[in-house]
Amino acid sequence: MNTEPNATCLTFGGHVEIDKYRYLYFTIMFTMYILIICSNSTIVCLIVIHRSLHKPMYVFIAALLLNSVFFSTVIYPKLLMDFLSEKQTISYRACLFQVFFFYVSACTEFLLLSAMAFDRYVSICKPLQYPTIMGRRTVNTLLVLAWLVPACHIAVPVVRNANLKLCSFTLKGIFCNNTVQSLPCANSRALLMYGAAVMFNVTLLPMLLILFTYAKILVVVYWSCGEVKKKAAQTCLPHLLVLINYSCLLIYDLIIVRMESDFSQTARFVMTLQIVIYNPLLNPIIYGLKMKEISKHLTLLFCQVKVS
Repeated sequence: MNTEPNATCLTFGGHVEIDKYRYLYFTIMFTMYILIICSNSTIVCLIVIHRSLHKPMYVFIAALLLNSVFFSTVIYPKLLMDFLSEKQTISYRACLFQVFFFYVSACTEFLLLSAMAFDRYVSICKPLQYPTIMGRRTVNTLLVLAWLVPACHIAVPVVRNANLKLCSFTLKGIFCNNTVQSLPCANSRALLMYGAAVMFNVTLLPMLLILFTYAKILVVVYWSCGEVKKKAAQTCLPHLLVLINYSCLLIYDLIIVRMESDFSQTARFVMTLQIVIYNPLLNPIIYGLKMKEISKHLTLLFCQVKVS
């Protein structure tokens, strides 16, 4: 096999009995992909159409749901093609592109959740200053940074890996993630340290900021009236549920991928499918059911469809 990195063909070795269950896998994942696209897009369209939802909190929710669609589109089309193919392969260059967009969208989610936590903090703890602090310029800046910061961080190791000589050509997973770090003949210590710094900057640091922000909110809410407590519960609980759900992705990446834990191939396969299904599908469900304004507009939409 040609060991020139960009010309190298990699094989996915994480599938389980794909010859036997390929059509079942394809049907399930294709159905999930359609549900993810439709559910996320429906709520985004509602937020765009209704002026009552043109508020920072709902703008961040729309950005989060669009990011879920982007995250799924990075994974699903190639995954569906592989289920129907005799060989599950990908070029090294295409694999690095998938790694880049996968981790950019993953890190963007944490930064968007941080922006949403900050928005809730200002709304509940500093309501009089909310219109001034959370103006259009602030919201636009936070949105741009949520995508730009991860892209700049992730680009460095991806570009660096593109020129490394490979000694292994089989990935343990079913799509490209941090397992590509095990392919080069020699791993750069500086690159590994940079990867740890990236993880801290765009995942752990935002998570700590989110936890600190909600802790401050809880302190304020504890001494407030019942109306404030109700408002905090209605708007903060969905964000916390999404944070807990999405943190599973980080735990998976740390335990299974980076530490190369001794999990069976079937366990890896099942856990990987859960990662790419649960979060993009649960986000619109959580926000659609738990956010009062969005739930109201969804109910009206379904009633109109039913009448038609």
